[in-house]
Formats: sequence, structure tokens, C-alpha cells
Amino acid sequence: MRKLLLLSIVLITGVVFAGRLFYLQIYDTSFQKLSENNAIKVIYDYPQRGYIFDRNGKLLVSNQPSYDVMVIPRDVKPLDTLEFCDILKITKEDFKSILNKARIYSPRLPSVVIPQLTKEEYAYLSEKMHKYQGFYIQKRSLRDYQVKHSANVLGYIAEVNNRIIEKNPYYQMGDLIGMQGVESQYEDVLRGVKGVKYIQKDRFNRDIGPYKEGIFDTLPQRGKDITLTIDAELQEYGEQLMVNKRGGIVAIEPATGEILTLITAPYYDPGLLVGRERSKNFTKLYYDTIAKPLFDRGLQGEYPPGSPFKALTALIGLQEEVITTEEKIYCRGGYAYGRGKKLGCHHHTTPLDMVGGIANSCNAYFCTVYRRAIEKYPSPQDGIDNWKGHLESFGLGNYMGYDLPSGRPGKIPDANYYNKIYRYPEYKWYATATISNAIGQGEVLLTPMQMVNLTATIANRGWYYKPHIIKNINTVDTIPQVYTKKNITTINPRYFEPVIEGMFDVYNKGTASHIQIPGIEICGKTGTAENYIRIDGKRMQLTDHSIFVAFAPKDDPKIAIAVFVENGYWGSRWAGRIAGLMIEKYIKGEITRTDLENFILNGSLEEEYAKPYSNEPFKINI
Repeated sequence: MRKLLLLSIVLITGVVFAGRLFYLQIYDTSFQKLSENNAIKVIYDYPQRGYIFDRNGKLLVSNQPSYDVMVIPRDVKPLDTLEFCDILKITKEDFKSILNKARIYSPRLPSVVIPQLTKEEYAYLSEKMHKYQGFYIQKRSLRDYQVKHSANVLGYIAEVNNRIIEKNPYYQMGDLIGMQGVESQYEDVLRGVKGVKYIQKDRFNRDIGPYKEGIFDTLPQRGKDITLTIDAELQEYGEQLMVNKRGGIVAIEPATGEILTLITAPYYDPGLLVGRERSKNFTKLYYDTIAKPLFDRGLQGEYPPGSPFKALTALIGLQEEVITTEEKIYCRGGYAYGRGKKLGCHHHTTPLDMVGGIANSCNAYFCTVYRRAIEKYPSPQDGIDNWKGHLESFGLGNYMGYDLPSGRPGKIPDANYYNKIYRYPEYKWYATATISNAIGQGEVLLTPMQMVNLTATIANRGWYYKPHIIKNINTVDTIPQVYTKKNITTINPRYFEPVIEGMFDVYNKGTASHIQIPGIEICGKTGTAENYIRIDGKRMQLTDHSIFVAFAPKDDPKIAIAVFVENGYWGSRWAGRIAGLMIEKYIKGEITRTDLENFILNGSLEEEYAKPYSNEPFKINI
């Protein structure tokens, strides 16, 4: 029995070893690949990135040649380090650090030693590279920005990091990838496809020609050109208007959802993030925590929308049938609620119907409508959730779904939010606890992108296309279907006309009557949003934000716009003037209100931004 067991063990062991040897020699090719890798040098041929054009065919971004010094660590032979470092203009310590990182990444794959040489540096260095085995110069293309604006829209390209390489094996150390903006969003389209050459090496590690006569070599495929919806001329003009100011301008075409301008201020020249100085310039921009030039206020800034939100309060009131367009409401200097609490209002005629309420931005009118809409339901929780449902149909309280990589969802509070705040059911809360929502204050937060989208939705009488920045991809017939599908609100189309009339009267005889644009019927809404900051546990009030939303012409609108100016006092002072100028520039192609233009171009809020924080009294919201 023991002999049989021993024989069985020997036979089983023999079969296992034989099977393993058979597998390794016949089926497993990993050692063959490793051998091939040791005898083959892989050279990548980088394609040119696709060009970027504006909606009118103006070239925004092209390419320029660049040269990188590369190293394959295992091929490096003893060299005069001091001489080589002197040529590269780096220290010996830096050279050792770069070489060590390259070895850690891969001794067989190329890594960047010095990126983005100039033509002059390349010409000088190329004559000497034969002395340094394991090093070579690789040509690639960098971006060449044809404009000095739209940096937040275009984005930039930078070297990939380990995290990107681990996530996407297409990229190798030293490769460039789109970062932020369009460069990031449409990276797969713009980058093209790398070409590959396999070079056979002999046992002395010398190149002896293409591997297997180049049958595995591939040619690079150039990236596709793309056309954006941006109007470059309008974008540049908007950035000029925002000099010495902080805020954002977003304009879209209501009929298509195409983004015409996406401006953040302060801004920077996209050319700063190209070439050898890119890292230094990026660091400088990144650590500017005061002006925040890398912060896209149009997409990422979340602000109280102020009085433009009153148009939505009116629409919800009509849909919920708690108000008619004819009913007039008295205003006694504001809306009183609770124990001695009051939302103040500026002086205007009273009583007011809906059109007059919008034109004069009456707080009492909209607080009344809001309270009725909430109290129509059995509980304030039901009322708030119903209110939120209407707002979500305008794309609020969530990401808009636009084709840009950055953004914030804004905030539309619901019943659960207030239940937590007021510790329900231990304590009850009522509609008056949320009354500031009626006038775009309270807990409501919107981005300028959301503000312009709700404005376009009103202009369209109840529908919108998701905002998008891509107009055309070369060789691709259509843009994604998500941008051609109508989104319908919960508000009946017939209720939009009186709100539009009220917004039209804002320009005719309301809070923006002094900034009319001759020959253009503009519908708009001023906004002044309170601005608070918390310092050392204390809530401090700063100068109010200036907000303005508008669309034009009144019928068959061509442009909808939202302008947000931080610490801009009141809606018509800065934001209203800027909106009017942008509309006239787009529709007429010229400016007739040069008085408004001179005021904005020569005006500055830098002194306002430099003021110390202070406690200020409650301000009127108009």
C-alpha cells in the first residue's frame, strides 16, 4: 500500500511538472514578449491635436512644434554628467532625481528628461545627442493659442501623472493630455492616435532596423478639428467689460441651447500655460486665493439669485392657481411676518398686479405669492417639495448636463433639509420660515449658468435645450442627442406671457429703464443679492452682488444672458449695463450706448474688493 502511494505521488508530481513545462513552452508567450521587449525599442510618433474654431470659423487654437529630451534608463551608458547637465541647463542633483524617477517608472520605457525645448535649444542640442547613449530628442506639438481670451473655456494640456496612466493605459510617462475646459472634455476627439515604430536591436544594443520589416508599425492619426458654439468676438468683448471686476457672464442662444459666451473674471491669457514656464505660471495662478483666476465663476460659483428668481415665483403661483395676473397686492414698505420681522422693499406705487410686481420688483408681492403656493398643501413639507419639483423642471438644483468638465449643482432646498434645520417633529416650521426663498435669497443658490438657462426657458415659453459648447466635430455629422432633446417645464406655456410682459416693463418703466438699448426690445430682471461671509464665527455682511438676466428680442429671442458682478452694489449699476452692451454687440454688431460702454470700461471695483470686512445693516433686495 505504501509503495502504491509513493508511486502515485511520483507519477502525479511528474505529470504536473510535465504539464507546466508544456504550457510554458507552447502556450505561454510572456517570456517571449519579455525577450522581444529587451530586443526591441518602441518609438511613438505623436499626432497633431485637432484645431479648435469658434462658431463663425475663427481659429482659436492650433499647434506649434515642441521637442522633448527623452531617456530609456536601461540604455544609458557612462557619460560626462557635468557636461550633459550644463547643456541641459539643470543641476547634477536634478539630473539624478529625473533619472531615478525614470528608472522607477520603467527601465525599458522612455521618460521625459527635459520637456518642450525651443527651436533654438533643439538645434543646439541635436548636434550633441550622439554622445549620450540612452537619450534622444522626440518631436511633438504644443498648443498655439490664437487668442488671449477664453482660457476657462479652452483649458490647457499638461503632462500625465501616474494616476492617469494607471487609469488609462493609452498614456505613457511624458504624454500630454487635455486638462480643464474643452481640451479635457473632448480629449478623445482632439488627441488623435499615436503612431508606433518598433526598432530591432542586436546583442550589443545597437539599432539594426525595423522589427520584422515594419509590419507592426502604425502611422499617427491626426486629432479631429472641432467647432465651438462660442462667439469669439462677443467673448473677447465681454472679458474687456469685466476688467477690474469679479464675476461671470454666460450667454446662450435660446432656440438651440448653444453657449455664446462663458466668461469668468478675472481671467488669464491661455498662452501662459504653454511651454517651459507652464508649471511656474500655473502655480502662480493656483495660489492667487484672492482673485481666484482659475475658479470658473460662470460654472462653479453658487450665489443667491436675488430678484431674477421672482419670475419663477410668479410662474409657480400661476401654475398652482394661487394668484391671477389681474389681482393686485398692497406693499407697505415690505412684507411683514413673524414677530416684528420684515423683508423691506424700496418705494414704488401700490397696489401692484403681476406685471407691475415684476417691473418694480416688489418683495411684498412675491412673498405673498410664495406663501400661498406653499400653504396650498396640507403641510409645509408637501408645499416645499411641490415647489422644488417645479424648479427642477427648469434644470435647477442639479448639474445642467452641459459638455464641460467643471461645475456645481446649485441648491434648491427640500422638506428634509428644513426638517433637519428646524429639528422636526420636535419643533414645527411653517411657510414663513422659508419666506426668503420667494425673492431668491434664503437657502436658494444658483450658478450663472443656471440663471441664464432659466432665462432662456422663459424666453422659449417653457422649454429649453441643455446648454452645450460643441457645435461640430469634423467628420461627425451630428452632436450628441442629449443636446437636441427638448426639456419641458411643469409650467403651462400660457402663463409665461404675463411674466415676459413684466420683464419687458423692467426696461420700459421699471428698475432698468435708464439703460434701454435703442431699437431692441429687451426683457430683463435686475437683482441685488445679499453677500455674507463668516469670519472667526461671526457673520459679516459685505457689499451686495449685482445681478442681471435678460433676453432679446422679446419675440423670437436670439440671445439670453446672465451677468453676475461680485460686490457690484445693485443690479442695474454694473450687471444691467454689461448685459445691455453684450446684447447690443451680438444683435447689432456695434455699440450705440457709448455712455454705458465708457462707464463700464473705465469703471473698477478693485477698491471695493480691497475694503476691510464690516457689519452692515440689512439691505433692500431689488
